[in-house]
Amino acid sequence: MDKNTEICPPAPAGLNIRPAVHEDAPVLVGLIKELAAFEHLDHECAISVSSVREHLLGLNRSAEAVIAEFEGMVVGFAVYYRTFSTFAAKPGVFLEDLYVRPAFRHRGLGRVLLQYVGSIAARNGAGRFEWTTLKWNENARKLYKSIGAEEKSEWLLLRMDAESLAKFSCGGTGHPTDGCRCGGKGVHHTKPEPTSHGHCGCGGAGH
Repeated sequence: MDKNTEICPPAPAGLNIRPAVHEDAPVLVGLIKELAAFEHLDHECAISVSSVREHLLGLNRSAEAVIAEFEGMVVGFAVYYRTFSTFAAKPGVFLEDLYVRPAFRHRGLGRVLLQYVGSIAARNGAGRFEWTTLKWNENARKLYKSIGAEEKSEWLLLRMDAESLAKFSCGGTGHPTDGCRCGGKGVHHTKPEPTSHGHCGCGGAGH
């Protein structure tokens, strides 16, 4: 049996958690947009049905999604992907998103979603199960502490968005005032993968 589906943690009556399928793309988009609004991050949300079908539900997907249904209604979801810890020398799982619709909170659904993904991690020999949360989300932080998760305050999350990454990958920096420095030739130590714009992410259209 598939290790991703053979998971049956205790659940409130009427709750069903299952792997997302291709037909779930529209409802997943709706849930992700709800999550973005809840986190006041609507401006960062560029999700679409086509991107979900390709990157989250397709054959070459980058992550896995699960759906929570309560009495036949879709009420939440979780997205996770596999990682690796060099220190632990073991695979891991990172929980990218977990969301339960407001009307269905405080019923234990979020905890069961965590158990579901955590069980997948444990069955696959994970040395770590990790995720992030917003500092102001006290309800989520209380839940995570109650299950024994430890906040790692000594670490900082660093990020480059797609535009910054494109500039950095071709010799520039991710700073807003910087641009491509390769003229479209790319900066690589090994043979690069071709892109739609040549060798670099900006096609030489830097400042």
